[in-house]
Amino acid sequence: MNKGQRSSLTLGVILVVLGAIFIAANMVPSLRVLLDQANTWPMIIEAVAIGLLLLGLVIGVPDMAVPAVIVGGIGGILWWQNATGNWSSWAYMWALIPGFSGLGMLFAKALGGNERYNAGSALSTIGTSLVLFVVFGAFFGGFSWMGPYWPLLLIAAGLLIGIRSFIRRKN
Repeated sequence: MNKGQRSSLTLGVILVVLGAIFIAANMVPSLRVLLDQANTWPMIIEAVAIGLLLLGLVIGVPDMAVPAVIVGGIGGILWWQNATGNWSSWAYMWALIPGFSGLGMLFAKALGGNERYNAGSALSTIGTSLVLFVVFGAFFGGFSWMGPYWPLLLIAAGLLIGIRSFIRRKN
């Protein structure tokens, strides 16, 4: 089966499954509650992420795991914000997106993806993302438990970056 046939087959299967889900929701009222747009709209984004991953696997492009994890991560953030009503957290939540790309690189590599992905660069991206998340979260009030001590996070991040530059120089 060539790539064009696999792509068509994947799209066909996705459309059939979506149609079956919506028919079932119309026939069974309790399923309709699960698909209620007001309660589960971020799950549409999660479904797109799963579709991207499945599409990549079916057509033989495991590198599609990178955008799939990014879209899935954003969907997870939006789901959490919708569930808690804490929409102002986007002021620092965006810092997790580079980390999602790092997770996607690790996942793509595990699935046999591009050789340019390596664990070191992926983990560095994830680490940088987490540091930015914590620093911006502390600065914008997401971590109110830290009180006036949030600048210690900046000092810790600076020390880590400085130590890392000495370790790289020796290698």
